Amino acid sequence: MKLVAYMGFAIFASMILNGCSPVAVALGGAAVGGAAIAEERSVGTVVDDAGIKVRVMNAIFQDNEALFTKTSTTVIEGVVLVTGQVPTPEDRVTLSRLIWGVNGVKEVHNEVTVADSESVGSFADDSLITTKLKLQLLRDAKIYNINYSVETVNGVVYLMGIAQNQAELDRVENHAKEISGVRRIVSYVRLKKDLPKTA
Repeated sequence: MKLVAYMGFAIFASMILNGCSPVAVALGGAAVGGAAIAEERSVGTVVDDAGIKVRVMNAIFQDNEALFTKTSTTVIEGVVLVTGQVPTPEDRVTLSRLIWGVNGVKEVHNEVTVADSESVGSFADDSLITTKLKLQLLRDAKIYNINYSVETVNGVVYLMGIAQNQAELDRVENHAKEISGVRRIVSYVRLKKDLPKTA
């Protein structure tokens, strides 16, 4: 039952942070379809990514509940970004192993850090940075914000998604640079022109 609660909260929070309203959450599949229409990903890809994320979360939870609570995952086109803080370097290896073992995963970006005494308590600061950047992207009419995911760990901002062009991506990164507390930006964003053509 605890897993169900975790999964339900995670899915709800993910949809809220990606711009879905509580009404959309209640509509289930219709919400996924609506998000896909606005995104560059196809409906099928959005559904596949959602399934991969659930399987990844379940794999981590079943192996180590502590790791589950200390990490966060984002999935775009089968590419998994995992962030957070764990007690030991071995935990990072475990996470990569578990994620690669999930069907449908095409690539893994393990940006999990090993916690130390100086990093304890930084979660609130990181959350504030993430929130500020998401608001900036939302307010910028020249950025298609729904195509971006943001994670912050120890002041390092990780970006994933699909940029309409290099100019848009530059605007996103510039917004991040202007936020106090940001130490570095790591981008896994792909340009729309570089995506494989679909029928």
